[in-house]
Amino acid sequence: MTSKAVQSGRVTTLLSRYWFGIPLWKRIFPALLIGILVGWLWGPGAAEIKWIGDLFIRLIRMLVAPLVFVIIVSGIAALGDPRKLGSIGAKTLGLYVVCTAIAVSLGLFLGSWVQPGLGVSLAGASSATIQQAVPFGEQLMSIVPLNPIKSLAESEMLSIIFFALLFGTGILAAGEKAKIVASFFDGATAVMLRLVQFIMELAPFGVFALIAAVVGTSGFSAFTSIFWLALCVIVGSAIQTLIVHGSLVRFGAGLPLLPFFRGATDAILVGFSTASSSATLPVAMSVAEKNLGIKQPVFSTVLPLGATMSMDGTAMYMALLSMFAVQTFGVALAPSDYLLLGITTVTVAMGTAPIPSSSLFLLVAVLSGVGISPEQTALLVGFILPFDRPLDMIRTIPNVTSDMSVATTVARWENEIDVDVYLAPPAE
Repeated sequence: MTSKAVQSGRVTTLLSRYWFGIPLWKRIFPALLIGILVGWLWGPGAAEIKWIGDLFIRLIRMLVAPLVFVIIVSGIAALGDPRKLGSIGAKTLGLYVVCTAIAVSLGLFLGSWVQPGLGVSLAGASSATIQQAVPFGEQLMSIVPLNPIKSLAESEMLSIIFFALLFGTGILAAGEKAKIVASFFDGATAVMLRLVQFIMELAPFGVFALIAAVVGTSGFSAFTSIFWLALCVIVGSAIQTLIVHGSLVRFGAGLPLLPFFRGATDAILVGFSTASSSATLPVAMSVAEKNLGIKQPVFSTVLPLGATMSMDGTAMYMALLSMFAVQTFGVALAPSDYLLLGITTVTVAMGTAPIPSSSLFLLVAVLSGVGISPEQTALLVGFILPFDRPLDMIRTIPNVTSDMSVATTVARWENEIDVDVYLAPPAE
């Protein structure tokens, strides 16, 4: 054996032992802490390395649209019985609506109790451009794509999911004649998930750069001007994640909690650092299968729907901002107004795009119902926006754990989970 071969073998052994052999979350978490330290010491200059994090997010988003399409089609084809799809879909949507409603109620409660907007002045804020609400009929119509290829190219997630559901159902209905098509999508899913694993090896570097840039440019002082609102977001996210989603897994699925949070750690950390449910979706799919033992027919349908429709952290945050707004502008609410706020927030939150800060620009749809004008809403958004990135990172955590807990529970109910994999300790 040549000396070059020996050296190459040693390098491979060292990488396997000290990098690839270490569980991903044990590489991501130290990278996150180092990023905070570097951002604090470097200051605004840390923005120079943000491109590394942006590249990581871009690589993840590159996979989202094709991954969602092939994995939903493959998952439905694997069901074997079309009736099972209806069972999974009904349970999934029901749990997502319940979790979102609880998150909104929690936000309204914390906002009413802590009163984060009391005494806040928006005199120094600049108005921001806000997005007008889209009529409900138009939202429904936009789900049906005129051109599925165009929807894939432009990552229109609801349209992609709709077409994938139809296509997968068509494979089921065609039976034996479509066996070769089902096999193709099964192979395509294996390829896409392998690509996700490759890209996730870059996660520690991406997380490090993103956190360093946020801390360097915003600093810890980003919370001081809106301390009470930030505190509500932290407490609310913790309650929704640990108590609400934890209870769903413990009592709904009848499974212990430690393996769930341990198995979902990679997805939670990526969600926190990217502040994007969409960017986290490929990672969530990977850990759902590998760490939690959820089988493909469930995670391939439940998680894409969740990344698009289930936004517990966003729902809670919009409810908090609603209370912040009415307190700041001195608007008195009747009991019926609270009910209206709750219903509107649930509806708007479930249609919010899974990208950073998108919820801010849909606030007009919520606040207009309680007498706050679009001009006042624009002023509020302009005040919040400079501080929103750290808050967005925090509230993305319950967005991710909502998807994972619902997927785990539905998989348990449908007997589509390998409990031995779920309970198994992570490989060292």
